[in-house]
Amino acid sequence: MLCLLIAAHNEELVIAKTLTSAIAAGMKPEHIYVVDDDSTDTTSKIALSILPGQNVMKVKRSGKGSALAKGAKRFKLTLRYRWIHIADADGAFSPDYFSVFRRELRVKNAAATGYIRSLPGKRISEYRVFEYTIGMEIHRRLQTMFNVLPVIPGPTSCFRADVFDQVNFDNKSLTEDFDVTMQIHRKKLGKIQFIPAAVAYTQDPRGLSDYTKQITRWNRGGLQSIIKYKIGRRLSLIDAYLGFQILQNLLFFTSYLIWVPYVTLSRHTAAAIATAFVIDVIVTFIITLLTASRTRRWDIISAFPFIYILRWVSLAVFLKAFAEVIILRKYRNTSGIWESRSIRRYVVET
Repeated sequence: MLCLLIAAHNEELVIAKTLTSAIAAGMKPEHIYVVDDDSTDTTSKIALSILPGQNVMKVKRSGKGSALAKGAKRFKLTLRYRWIHIADADGAFSPDYFSVFRRELRVKNAAATGYIRSLPGKRISEYRVFEYTIGMEIHRRLQTMFNVLPVIPGPTSCFRADVFDQVNFDNKSLTEDFDVTMQIHRKKLGKIQFIPAAVAYTQDPRGLSDYTKQITRWNRGGLQSIIKYKIGRRLSLIDAYLGFQILQNLLFFTSYLIWVPYVTLSRHTAAAIATAFVIDVIVTFIITLLTASRTRRWDIISAFPFIYILRWVSLAVFLKAFAEVIILRKYRNTSGIWESRSIRRYVVET
């Protein structure tokens, strides 16, 4: 048996679409549960209009992770279901999503995740098509092969009931999904399954400011968990993989923003920096073309200049978060409560 659990805070613009999408994707209303994290809008009312009354509850403002934990306990989900699927309140699912999940899930695995795609939007959404496709088609498959998947993402995360009981969702992290995934690795609870045929859609930020806020939280939360779980201090594949990812970003920064400018100044010629720039642009454009071909989203080709700029914005945000969390020792202890409504909630036509 599989159920769906959603935590929501002030999600009146999107909650109805998410719930109806889940039902259309094969999840019966009686197996969908919503925890209203002290919304001040009509989130609960909308959820109650779609789901049975006993499947909707409201809690004091707790943060997503804590709200999920409270909901699972109140609804006794770990006693009633074999699998607990969690999803964000602003997502959507492909028509066969839950039938695919039920068919592909293997009880030997601790958890599972599907394939993330971006809902239609503006330039940020087009960049996310580029980013998600690379992540799903290349990184996710390699991560699954070596069991080093670092995060079971919010839009598509499913846990075996006994595993759900053994991890702490009330972890006060800025990225509770990253924290929970690290718990699975550290406690050696089992492998994480990737189900590429199960496609979940997520809503992206509307503009650059919202995007920066979102990835700042993601980077701070990820680094927060890396400190908490002492990543890099143990001999394990997940430590090696995450350590490599951080080192790769730092080396990219060193190469392009320190070494190339140094060579340029020392040789009194702009050839080095010009060559590095041209090669980087060409490689990124080729990847953009391959991404467009794979997803049939030809619109992202016209967004290429913005895609290239956002790659550098993402690197800058990572470096800022790295300095804050690792060097300045900030954001290591947080409440786990963050506001998403002002960042990316809007009505989208699917």
